[in-house]
Amino acid sequence: MDNFGFIHEKLDIKILILYILRRLPYTVEPETLQELCQCDGGIGYFDYSDCLSELVDTGHVTEDDEGYRITGKGAKNADAVESSLPFSVRAKASKLLAPVAERLSRAAMLTARHEDTESGCMVELAMSDGKGEVMHLRLLCTGEDQARQIEKSFRRRAEAIYQDIAALLTEEK
Repeated sequence: MDNFGFIHEKLDIKILILYILRRLPYTVEPETLQELCQCDGGIGYFDYSDCLSELVDTGHVTEDDEGYRITGKGAKNADAVESSLPFSVRAKASKLLAPVAERLSRAAMLTARHEDTESGCMVELAMSDGKGEVMHLRLLCTGEDQARQIEKSFRRRAEAIYQDIAALLTEEK
């Protein structure tokens, strides 16, 4: 089957991966990075995987439990070569990147975790605005299931929860 995109060579695939990672503010999940790299339509999964693995091996990209992130070396090299990508590919990638970058920025401003203590399961929730912490809350839960549910709800509705708490605390009766 023929590939229909502009990008077919391994070097171009690597440049596209670096181009995308350079524009994301934080670590990106493997599935999301793969979807973003499919913007051209000419990249096969195995070529993509090989190129990403080589970028990790050469120190251009780091991999951890949460996903992938560009290194200083990768950003410097991407800056030098990314203009070689076809404009249409860069435009498609940039359009797809905007909502992902916004989601990653928001997620980085939230903390939701739990730990077992002597008194029970303690959930820690925090929210920052990019300049500093605006809320930090610790709650004692009945167990790990409740803690996970609280974390999930907080990640989904952190801003509304913050506003509700502020309204309750400033309400006069």
